[in-house]
Amino acid sequence: MDAFTAGLLQRIQTTESDLTKARETGDDFLADVEQSELEDLHRLAAEHGVHIGVTSV
Repeated sequence: MDAFTAGLLQRIQTTESDLTKARETGDDFLADVEQSELEDLHRLAAEHGVHIGVTSV
């Protein structure tokens, strides 16, 4: 796995975790921000052929 792929997968994992925490604490604004970030990361992964597997969010 190259550095780009590893970094992207790590960012996705971190963003998923942050999104879960935002939802759990009821921070709707932060949840929206994290959801948008996650969508952008998924789009970036797809554009570069990075398989991210099944995500929890």
